[in-house]
Amino acid sequence: MGKKSQAKAGMGGLIIGIVAAVIIIGLIGIIIYLLNSRGEEPEEKQRNVVVTSENVEDIIASMELAEYVEPGYYSASMTNQWHFSKGDAVSEDAFVENLEENTNDVYFDVFLASDETTPILESPVIPRGAKLDNIALDTPLEKGTYDCVMVYHLVDENQKTVSTLRVGITVIVEN
Repeated sequence: MGKKSQAKAGMGGLIIGIVAAVIIIGLIGIIIYLLNSRGEEPEEKQRNVVVTSENVEDIIASMELAEYVEPGYYSASMTNQWHFSKGDAVSEDAFVENLEENTNDVYFDVFLASDETTPILESPVIPRGAKLDNIALDTPLEKGTYDCVMVYHLVDENQKTVSTLRVGITVIVEN
């Protein structure tokens, strides 16, 4: 063998050695990761506790230590079809509830889907745990079925909008 052949053979062996070392290091890393993650149990969701006169102080103490919930979370509780006997009447079935577990007070505006510039209803602020019913439209509508968009505004303690949520509803005016 000549000097060039020996140099090529030596370089080939060096490259094979480096590749083998990288593969071995990678396998060791994977084994260590799998061994460390095997014993972890998934965290179980904590349930609410019924408050009694015996445990009220403990519950208050645990609530004070509880992690802060970021403002902006909202779960809508409402009817999505609102029936009105006439365009200027109060609906018998329309309601919007701001559930106690929500993080913010809320108000909403209702728009015709075809014109989202002029609201047909502007609600008052609904505090957490409150329900708005006996709803009447601010702008009376003629008989018909209307596709509408309700835009919720989640507000902070100064009634500044934190975030919004859009929901489709149907308004039905019967006479």
